[in-house]
Amino acid sequence: MRLVFAGTPQTAVPALDALLASRHEVVAVVTRPDAPAGRGRKVGASPVAQRAAAAGLEVLTPARARDPEFLGRLREIGPDCCPVTAYGALLPQAALDIPPHGWVNLHFSILPAWRGAAPVQHAILHGDDVTGASTFLIVKELDAGPVYGVLTEPVRADDTSGTLLDRLSHSGAGLLVATLDGIEDGTVRAVPQPAEGVSFAPKINPADAQVDWKLPAHVVDRQIRACTPDPGAWTELDGVRLKLGPVSVDTPPGDAPPPDLAPGELQIGRQAVLVGTGSRPARLGDVQAPGKRRMAAPDWARGLRSGGPVRFG
Repeated sequence: MRLVFAGTPQTAVPALDALLASRHEVVAVVTRPDAPAGRGRKVGASPVAQRAAAAGLEVLTPARARDPEFLGRLREIGPDCCPVTAYGALLPQAALDIPPHGWVNLHFSILPAWRGAAPVQHAILHGDDVTGASTFLIVKELDAGPVYGVLTEPVRADDTSGTLLDRLSHSGAGLLVATLDGIEDGTVRAVPQPAEGVSFAPKINPADAQVDWKLPAHVVDRQIRACTPDPGAWTELDGVRLKLGPVSVDTPPGDAPPPDLAPGELQIGRQAVLVGTGSRPARLGDVQAPGKRRMAAPDWARGLRSGGPVRFG
């Protein structure tokens, strides 16, 4: 089939690579316009745009997918199908109607669970044991179209949204190619999603990533892992924002019983820094102060100057 691929972040690049290596012909990509990225916030092309340019593909960057110029060019290209992975913008019906086989989305959840922008983050945040990826036909309602294929992936105890999404982006790329093969061959059909089990995964913003130390330790652990690397979990100490890496909530065998610490209160040792939660203390991982490099919590704590108890805000 003749394809126009839509995607934007690095997460979508494995899908584009898989399509380029498939029997199908990728003739162009649609991606979000150049935007600031990285620590220096320099304006640059999206990872998908960069990969497409390296492959010699036409790159379309409409400000809005309903722009007449974009719709006109898409009609001129005449794709049979438009596969999508993490494009990041709504598609109007006028665009959905152009390819005969529609727009087929690779979504990183087992639909109808976790429809929306942050399915992997919400799977970790809510303690799911298993997640996965689905391919489905895009319709006007958010992530509600009929499903072509599904794969499953266990959520590991130490998974961050970054590590889990990386695995799903590669396994899901194979699922997307297999779905398009089946559509072309007529061997797969889209099955309506069940009405039961629908849940939503809205984007997690920096404000949502502030750690609430009053929550139980296992919930704090999930919150931090869900927000790693994006948008990044954080807390405050004396009004200064600190970025946090994943914590440990398991007591190593042979260790003494955990101390009784108030939520957010720190116990600083040579080998470990403990922080109180709503249940039991957690062991801090990496900490990053503004303008500083990320470092192990004991190394960070050695730079603190305090004659009394230290407590996160």
